Amino acid sequence: MLRFFQVLTYSCCILLSYSKLTEEIESAKDFLESYNREAEIENTLLYNAIWNCYTNITDYNQNLMTKAQQRFARFGKDKWEKLKKWNWRNFTDEYIRRQFQKISDVGESVLSNEKYQRYSEIKSDLEKLYSTAKVCKKPGDLNPEKCYSLEPDLNQLMANSTNWDELLWAWKGWRDETGQKMYKMFDEYAELFREAARINGFEKADEYWKSWYEMDNFDSEVDRLYEQIKPFYQHLHAYVKRKLKKTFKDRKFPDSDHIPAHLLGSMWSNSWVNIFSQVAPFPNKTNIEVTKEMSNQKYTVKKLFNISEEFFLSLNLKAMPKSFWKDSMLTKPQDNRTVFCFPSSWDFYNQKDFRILQCTEINMEWLVITHHEMGHIQYFLQYKHLPVVFRDSANPAFHEAIGELLALSVVTPEYLQKIDLLPKINNDLDMDINFLMNQALSKLTLIPFAYSLEKWRWGVFNNNIKKEEYNKAFWKLKCKYQGLSPPIKRHDHDLDPGSIVHVPYGVPYIRYFISHIVQFQFHEGLCKALKHKGQLHRCNIFKSKEAGSLLSKMMKLGSSKKWSVAMEIITGQSKMDGSSLLKYFEPLIKYLEEENKGHKIDWNEECSDSYKLVSINGKRENLLAEYIKIQLFMIICINLCINQIVIVF
Repeated sequence: MLRFFQVLTYSCCILLSYSKLTEEIESAKDFLESYNREAEIENTLLYNAIWNCYTNITDYNQNLMTKAQQRFARFGKDKWEKLKKWNWRNFTDEYIRRQFQKISDVGESVLSNEKYQRYSEIKSDLEKLYSTAKVCKKPGDLNPEKCYSLEPDLNQLMANSTNWDELLWAWKGWRDETGQKMYKMFDEYAELFREAARINGFEKADEYWKSWYEMDNFDSEVDRLYEQIKPFYQHLHAYVKRKLKKTFKDRKFPDSDHIPAHLLGSMWSNSWVNIFSQVAPFPNKTNIEVTKEMSNQKYTVKKLFNISEEFFLSLNLKAMPKSFWKDSMLTKPQDNRTVFCFPSSWDFYNQKDFRILQCTEINMEWLVITHHEMGHIQYFLQYKHLPVVFRDSANPAFHEAIGELLALSVVTPEYLQKIDLLPKINNDLDMDINFLMNQALSKLTLIPFAYSLEKWRWGVFNNNIKKEEYNKAFWKLKCKYQGLSPPIKRHDHDLDPGSIVHVPYGVPYIRYFISHIVQFQFHEGLCKALKHKGQLHRCNIFKSKEAGSLLSKMMKLGSSKKWSVAMEIITGQSKMDGSSLLKYFEPLIKYLEEENKGHKIDWNEECSDSYKLVSINGKRENLLAEYIKIQLFMIICINLCINQIVIVF
């Protein structure tokens, strides 16, 4: 009888426990349903306020944006507090547990109201400094009041000029007007970020951003990927450096074998594609460049976006909603508004409003960018049915990888011929090498750039890099990993990382590092699905329903599953690896190895502290200052002549 009552008591306990757990799960489901409704509304309000500010940057709109961010932070913090009601970490239902886990990530919103308000103010000020910066007093300008914005003025100058001093003026000027002015407030921003990470349970602040990848060995994996591509990058660096020395044959390059950072065709040296004409292996061969043909065909911005949409429709993916065409900002406004022109794609979280913000121009670069940004929109459309917390890519890099994956097809001769932008050409190995060089200057060069930038930010967030060493540490990493050195002496108060948009806007950059690895894995996986025969760099997924089906299946998961599950759908494997990238560039790698025989292919890890601009005769002097003096002298002379004043020197 005693045994009977023991069993009965035990059974009752189990039933009560099960009943309590069932009740808790049902309560959790009700909470999630309520949260999802509210989160859609709050996200829509937030992104409307941010959109209004970015498309018309004024103090008024900036203030409204800050208030919206603070409101959203209060919403997130309130839900974070309510999560404590449930023992959600022990939920056996992974789908429910994963939603609770993501709701618990409230980032900086976890700060006290006073500190979060201060954090928002600093971040808003940093963003405004960047988005409104202009560089003035260009040597040689007759109008000393003329100023230049980043887009399109300075970007075009950095892309097209081969004048060392002009490039240096733009390079230094942009950093003076952005990073240097952020220096005093950035340390407070970093300290508040560290405090938020501690409250969120992260011993080291950098672990917060890394946690989004759900990997215990994140650092070692990133290091492994960098080491995989490092030999290829070293060969590219050595080849490009020799070519640039011919372009700037009257200038002194550092003895440390670094490349001066202002010579690589962009403001930040993350992409070197704009110097292709200076480094092309076979300059007399036809280059795959369709800008002129786009002009001949009178391409409009609308046509450029229509072409991009047709790419997705050919894969049996979704069309853009009508509101996309009505509400997006696809060109720079002509009404003198100050706008944020950096290309971006927007999900307003109401399952119907998706937009792009970019100041589109008609050239091949923008053809690629447009396909990339619409790739983000396609991702939004594919997972819009999911709960709000799952409306994101499997990890932050996958969103970028999908956009870049499409670009791998868009730039192929096969695709450009199909959309009538490129005539049929006799292809040969030399043309392939030129094509792959162009791709490497765009793709490969970003990887060490991202690697060095994020190692710097992680060091700052962990407080291993102190304020007085911000810039020194930044250039130490750039010199070591990217093989670049500053073209002019830098100082402690020069916060050069602040000249990179992702730093003042607080956007992690390691996503681009990873996306530039995994996009090639995705590309190879899709090319296998469509049974492509031939070299990987000539594969084009346009009109492939098989590729579209795999993409859709992966994107529909959003972030509801770990990224390894999503990756396996396309690649058949669950590990990030650089071998697909190396396979894609195999012909170019062989070419560079042959070209670099007998040449040094690495560089000193340490920056050359003694490096200054040196004149042709070897005298150490600041050529920029001399250049400015000469230009000012010429301006004075012209003005004197105009006013009919004669002066004898």
